[in-house]
Amino acid sequence: MEISSRDSEKSSGEAPKLCIGFSIDTLALERWQRDLDIFMNRVKELGADVIVQNAGNSVDIQNKQLLYLMERKVDAVVVLAKKRDSLTDIIQKIKAKGIPVISYDRLITDADISMYISVNTERVGELMAKRMLSQEVGTDWYCILGPEDDFNMILLQQGIKSAIRDKKVKIRGTYYTEGWNYDLSYQEAVKIVTGSKIPDAIICGNDALAGSVIQAIADYCPDRHVAICGQDADIAACQNIVRGLQSFTVYKPITSLAEQAADYAVLLAKGEKVEDIVRSGKTINNGFAEIPVVWLEPKIVTKDTIDSVVVGSGFHTHGEIYK
Repeated sequence: MEISSRDSEKSSGEAPKLCIGFSIDTLALERWQRDLDIFMNRVKELGADVIVQNAGNSVDIQNKQLLYLMERKVDAVVVLAKKRDSLTDIIQKIKAKGIPVISYDRLITDADISMYISVNTERVGELMAKRMLSQEVGTDWYCILGPEDDFNMILLQQGIKSAIRDKKVKIRGTYYTEGWNYDLSYQEAVKIVTGSKIPDAIICGNDALAGSVIQAIADYCPDRHVAICGQDADIAACQNIVRGLQSFTVYKPITSLAEQAADYAVLLAKGEKVEDIVRSGKTINNGFAEIPVVWLEPKIVTKDTIDSVVVGSGFHTHGEIYK
């Protein structure tokens, strides 16, 4: 039998702490490691415990781990989903036990989630496209995005299309990287940069995808400049921006996102109602219902603003970026 601090408190006769379950798609990315560390620290500051389950990029494992969290009788569950429409049945079971479910960063569709919290990804796409337009990089663009089953990619495209509407820009093609597999995005980038016409700009679904495109260009046409952008402000992307290899990234207030998610999870675990704590009045339709949503605002990061936005916020240090 697994023993935890929660179990020990029960056996000693003390009132058990609240316990929050966090089901995360993967910890292979710098981004998710950062989110999780901030989330866990905040939950502990609020006096609750955390049980983390890492699905390792597997839909089946994530479903099993969510069942495990339900059986552990956690007081609330936060989910960073591997696949947006793969959790309907297990979330129905969790909600039937009276356990609230927060969809974190990626919208879970066709499921009875309690609320959704994320950076406004449609706004991210809008910022990306507007920045590209302002740089006058050319009108022949290409998109290398994450998986098509990640709802954020739909929102990202909506933002891009909104910004270029009535412009002369043509998005020649869009590639969806299955499973966020960066070997696949690299292979696609190789095809593009070794083709008959290299695009003027490539918009990527995140900074790791942008990194794979930068590598393809370095390997096959190092003398060619292509405007490249991503999102997340990963350390490698910030370094590439300083070196002139990546045009810009989009900074997302990860610290605030993870801390607010922890705050909401603990409040819901205490029995607070969603409508009493999410007061923005904003909702998003996830195919099941209109879901209360909390949007955080992103910021463009360029070589000129990297110190004020990224270093100034404490997201990365000056030494890490400029080493």
